[in-house]
Amino acid sequence: MRGTDHQQSHMFSYLSPEERVRKDHPLRAVRRMVDEVLRALSPQFDRMYASEGRPSIAPEKLLRAQLLQMLYSIRSERLLMEEIDYSVLFRWFVGLNLDEEVWDATTFTKNRDRLLEAEVAKLFLAEVVEQARTRGLTSDEHFTVDGTLLEAWAGAKSFQRKDGGNPPPPDDSGNPTVNFRGERRSNRTHESKTDPDAKLARKGDGKEAKLSYSGNLLVENRNGLIVNATVWEANGTAERDTALLMLEQVPSTKQVTVGGDKGFDTADFVAECRHMQVTPHVAQNQTRRGGSAIDKRTTRHEAYGVSQRKRKRIEECFGWLKTIALLRKVRHRGIFKVDWVFTFACAAYNLVRLRNLSVQPV
Repeated sequence: MRGTDHQQSHMFSYLSPEERVRKDHPLRAVRRMVDEVLRALSPQFDRMYASEGRPSIAPEKLLRAQLLQMLYSIRSERLLMEEIDYSVLFRWFVGLNLDEEVWDATTFTKNRDRLLEAEVAKLFLAEVVEQARTRGLTSDEHFTVDGTLLEAWAGAKSFQRKDGGNPPPPDDSGNPTVNFRGERRSNRTHESKTDPDAKLARKGDGKEAKLSYSGNLLVENRNGLIVNATVWEANGTAERDTALLMLEQVPSTKQVTVGGDKGFDTADFVAECRHMQVTPHVAQNQTRRGGSAIDKRTTRHEAYGVSQRKRKRIEECFGWLKTIALLRKVRHRGIFKVDWVFTFACAAYNLVRLRNLSVQPV
């Protein structure tokens, strides 16, 4: 018998979002880990908010929504609010009932900015790493460091002289026609009027220079989980400088090794690692003037070859962060906000990785 195309919706619904999400959905495992992290951060949230006044959006819901934006590659907060509004799955993950009104995009952004000003992202990542360490999924001896350029949310036309010596625009003041040919521009004499923290940098010789930040990771070698993350100015030495800072924070009483690409094969970096009781397992740069800073005392050990094979897994982290979390070109301005978003995206990557490890034999 043919069914009736009945158009009128029901006046009442007796189903909760919990009943509409299947029991084996991948987000269920992620939600359990996230809730455990948020319970640990609850005292921090209490210190951030006043005890009186009009209630704001719960920070737990703000962070869950931010995770959804990164996990599902949602390009803007406005689109995120729209998808939460009509998606039962998203409502369940955030913690909204079907009849609850979704926030305005501007309201969500202003409430989220309060979390951007605090160290919530660092604490969130630390709690996720602690969960992995408790389950025996991380190494406390063998690590890999590397950095990548994150394109800033600023155009080349905003990169102007610091002394204000740029001539007035000849035509359109909003989007003038500019010819940079023959003009010498550098971070010493110029800065972006849109994002002064962004620096002009390039990936290599012959590559196009863009306003960028330097995103740096410290990854453990057992399962490729991100242990620490930092965004710094793209000044040419940020990768090595931040790598040393992150290695200082490694809580290990054992002999630590650190892998890296040829960019870390410098005399200063290798010497500083050894001074910190860290064995540098960086790739040898034979074209370096004076030869490689790594000799056979290091390369003859089998562990060196293992570190060289494992270090390539850090590229998987960068690939996920740039492609899925949409950080190839950041959408925030200022080094502190970019660092917050980058760190929180690293926590999202770890959550996905932990979920995958939980369904695979370790």
